[in-house]
Amino acid sequence: MGISIFWVVKQRHRESEFIVLNQYFGIGMMCLVVVYREVLCCFCLNLTVAIDTIRSSQSINDTEYIISNGSAFKLGFFSPANSTNRYLGIWYNNISVFTVIWVANRQKPLKDSSGILTISKEGNLVVLNGQAEIFWSSNVSNSVTNSSATLGDFGNLVLQVDTTGLVLWESFQHPSDSFLPKMKLSTNLRTDQRAQLTSWKSPSDPSIGSFSLGIDALNIPEVFVWKEGHPYWRSGPWNGQVFLGIPNWNPVYRTRFTVVDDKQGAVFETFTESDVLHLPHFVLGSQGNVVRTYWDDGKKDWEVVHLIPEDECDVYGTCNAFGNCDSLSSPICSCLRGFEPKIIKEWNRGNWTGGCVRRTPLQCERMNNSIEEGKADGFLKLEKIKVPDFAECLNVNKEDCQKQCLEKCSCVAYGYYTGIGCLSWSGNLIDLRQFSVGGSDIYIRLANLEFEKERNLKVIITITVTIGAIAIASTAFFFWRWMAKKKRAMKSKSNESLLFDYLNDVKLQELPIFNLEELATATNNFDLANKLGQGGYGPVYKGKLQNGQEIAVKRLSRASGQGLEEFMNEVALISKLQHRNLVRLLGCCVEEEEKILIYEYMPNKSLDAIVFDPIHQKLLNWRKRFNIIEGICRGLLYLHRDSRLKIIHRDLKASNILLDQELNPKISDFGMARIFGGNEDQVKTKRVVGTYGYMSPEYAMRGLFSDKSDVFSFGVLLLEIVSGRRNTSIRDEEQYLGLVGLAWKLWNDDNNKALVDPAIWDPCSQMDISKCVHVGLLCVQELARDRPNVSTVISMLKSEILDLPTPKQPAFMERQIASNIELVQQGQIRFSICDVTISTVNGR
Repeated sequence: MGISIFWVVKQRHRESEFIVLNQYFGIGMMCLVVVYREVLCCFCLNLTVAIDTIRSSQSINDTEYIISNGSAFKLGFFSPANSTNRYLGIWYNNISVFTVIWVANRQKPLKDSSGILTISKEGNLVVLNGQAEIFWSSNVSNSVTNSSATLGDFGNLVLQVDTTGLVLWESFQHPSDSFLPKMKLSTNLRTDQRAQLTSWKSPSDPSIGSFSLGIDALNIPEVFVWKEGHPYWRSGPWNGQVFLGIPNWNPVYRTRFTVVDDKQGAVFETFTESDVLHLPHFVLGSQGNVVRTYWDDGKKDWEVVHLIPEDECDVYGTCNAFGNCDSLSSPICSCLRGFEPKIIKEWNRGNWTGGCVRRTPLQCERMNNSIEEGKADGFLKLEKIKVPDFAECLNVNKEDCQKQCLEKCSCVAYGYYTGIGCLSWSGNLIDLRQFSVGGSDIYIRLANLEFEKERNLKVIITITVTIGAIAIASTAFFFWRWMAKKKRAMKSKSNESLLFDYLNDVKLQELPIFNLEELATATNNFDLANKLGQGGYGPVYKGKLQNGQEIAVKRLSRASGQGLEEFMNEVALISKLQHRNLVRLLGCCVEEEEKILIYEYMPNKSLDAIVFDPIHQKLLNWRKRFNIIEGICRGLLYLHRDSRLKIIHRDLKASNILLDQELNPKISDFGMARIFGGNEDQVKTKRVVGTYGYMSPEYAMRGLFSDKSDVFSFGVLLLEIVSGRRNTSIRDEEQYLGLVGLAWKLWNDDNNKALVDPAIWDPCSQMDISKCVHVGLLCVQELARDRPNVSTVISMLKSEILDLPTPKQPAFMERQIASNIELVQQGQIRFSICDVTISTVNGR
């Protein structure tokens, strides 16, 4: 039996340099290909813009192309981003983002521009180089002399016989990594022929990668993603309307899926997309992710609609045999009821590869091993479940489905599903997961003893709770009231005393003081599910006050190294600062041993969570990134010049830039900030604090800091935003260049494009992006006097200063700090690794 699927697929957003020349050459006859390219092209095809077909006597060279009849797609030679290799491919013709949907010579790229596409004398499409060597062929076995190739308006390149119209070969039957309307995936078990997607090796290398996507047709049709031949993700069975394993794809299902049996041993699953004008499609990424997007003509960019896998539980068999995966739980894996970890020690460590095993043997298993007869097995209903792999379809009605499973000792679960019928499972249950919405019901077979244990446990718990409640209720109530009243009075006095001692210049009535009980309620007792992240000083939780206001709660860790002084320093500073690009402090809490700050909640978290993430960084186009850069500058200018106090932040980095609902940046974390006096331009400290990779040379090596120290940190941050890479993620083992050194090298080579994140590179924004790289290099100069101040940086970015000074060789901090390991070991220099700040701060 065989299986095929017509599906709409999204193509990755790839940038690539390619040349299209509107010049064409006359055609006579095909000549012998010789070493010189001029001789090679002497008899090339006289193409016009509207041509969509190549005939047996024609060819196209590296500078030519053909366009589909409706101008939707173009076929020609191209180079991927950051590559000089040349490939024959098909891409969208009428959109501004260069997006390839099919590649011919994936495994054998051309090394120069001598390539041509032609039809050989046997009737095959072939790609040749300047020496007439074949780099790719359609490999049609039947030899014909009158064939032609046409590019259709759905992106399908079709090779056919001119006289009969017989299709010899088509690109839709040999896809790359993209699904489009009218395309078909297929698996034919009789002929062992498969048409499936294969990922690129990387965004700059179209050769076949580690992942493939296709149809599994052994039992019930399912879509699989395989990693090097092993299951990586699974859609769940198709029931005629939805895939049971992806219930949240309602917008996709609303179009139309149909299943047709051709009675020849093949089943076709077809998908028709009604909104083809927005170019909906899927792509299989080089990391195994499948993305569905459509073209947003207003934004002039691709809009991501769906992404799989969505979380760790989507990965095939995360919790292994009889394990249920729930992404909202911690840990995410748990054994099904009636089962226990096979290797408890490893399971508790988070190693779930051993899976779970049955606690009590089934009744039929006990009967096979002894003469004992017990009560019949029962079934436990699980709801909102992704049904496991290896289902077997039984031809019985709903009433007989359970009976059939119970009569078969090897059957461990069953379910009945509309559009499919009765399914049963034998052996281990693999790839189970819990959904919060949607999903299916499944019935797990358990020994009757498991249900008796539960009933007995409920009775014991009920009696114990009742007796205990009656025994202690009255005493506990009166004692609690007395203690609560006394504790509230002590807390109020303690809070007020502490704040008066450390914040003499802050009026208490201007800064709300929260009690610990109120914050515990707001954060569900600081539940792990509310945790937003982990900073150098402790965790940050999301909370909601009784009035509905969402807040961010920064809870100082006792092991963080930050004392009460740094905590009060941050309270004192932020309470006096009010600016749209600084995070707003809503209040604080000092109670018992707890020190807590309450901020306004930032729904988009911190900048590093987006700009360094391969998936989410696509949300930040160049315009948004430039707005973030300008916002950070405005916040720094306020701290350095426009506020009542001149403040040096000393820990400016991507994780300390929070983003609000509109992606506006707000500078946060003032625990290490210092206030400068009116006549102070520079201060020296014996203990250096900050983050590895962001500290200026004079601060890291000599303890000198000023507003130019923040400018240096901003320069590193600016280069990170433009490149989409962490400063510490780039390391040359011989020179320790880091991102700053790489930017300097590429700037000198006039190759800024190699530094810039491909997701934002656009010829229209090239000058602005290059200017930001230039300004970033000026900010990271070795000497503080060579760096501009923040107001000058803003003028440069706004093009108020047109003639930018040429930067000198910047400070390569990784090389300097690597040569001072001894100082670090002696405790004279404190910095952070993995973007977590470690500090010991002197009193101001």
